[in-house]
Amino acid sequence: MYFSGVYTAIVTPFTTNGAVDFQTLEALVEMQIAAGVDGIVPVGTTGESPTLRTSEHLKVIETDAAKAAGRCKIIAGTGANSTAEAIELTEASKAFGVDGTLQVTPYYNKPNNSGLIQHFSAVADLGVPVVLYNVPGRSAREIPLEVVAELAKHPHIVSIKEAGGSVDRVSAIKSLCDIEVLSGDDSLALPMISVGACGLISVASNLIPAEVVALIRAALFGDFETARALHLKYHKLFGDLFIDTNPIPVKAAMAMKGLIEEVYRLPMCSMDDAKKKVLRASMESAGVL
Repeated sequence: MYFSGVYTAIVTPFTTNGAVDFQTLEALVEMQIAAGVDGIVPVGTTGESPTLRTSEHLKVIETDAAKAAGRCKIIAGTGANSTAEAIELTEASKAFGVDGTLQVTPYYNKPNNSGLIQHFSAVADLGVPVVLYNVPGRSAREIPLEVVAELAKHPHIVSIKEAGGSVDRVSAIKSLCDIEVLSGDDSLALPMISVGACGLISVASNLIPAEVVALIRAALFGDFETARALHLKYHKLFGDLFIDTNPIPVKAAMAMKGLIEEVYRLPMCSMDDAKKKVLRASMESAGVL
């Protein structure tokens, strides 16, 4: 397998003046590696990629790749709704030695099936393993099953992150082709693994990496009793980490634990106090605070 296990969709920490906090980023990567994650996914949705300048975007990937070199895998978020931009970001990341790239469905312009195939194939032709990123809630375009099956024939398109909230999609994909499937939802990781997924790109592991690793490894090794117990223990927290738009809640939770400063870039901003109270209570109930 190219990618299996737990991959943390790592946040991008900012200083109080809004700059990328690379020192804290390195500390977060070290925390993830110490907890046993299989890899890190910088500058995806959780990494607030839409608000980063291109130079910052690439510097975050370079920093993570250098810190993690030889210790865990890096799947760099280099997708875009412009094929030329996705290629440019991927070429630059290839030079940093990343293990793969995460390629989101081109958003806003809503390409047809042929456009999707040509877009993803053009990026994959660069030779870096590609993880397709199906997230219709953000891209307004699902990657159709027949497109996934066609793309799976490309030697460098190896996996798909399923973040559309459907366990049925995993079964449908696995019945059509051999592409690896990674859950894009913490709360659905266990049922998705039960029908053929091989891991998780996680938001919650920013906060509780060792616990998420334990859950996923138990599931992958067939110890569903242990996996189910961990799933149920953290299920409410998994949900409450999406009580507002990701990554607002997970950054708020990490700030509550003193891991980062709670700083966002507009149009992302802090959630209201009522939601923070719910999140804090969920963290306390799960023993995270």
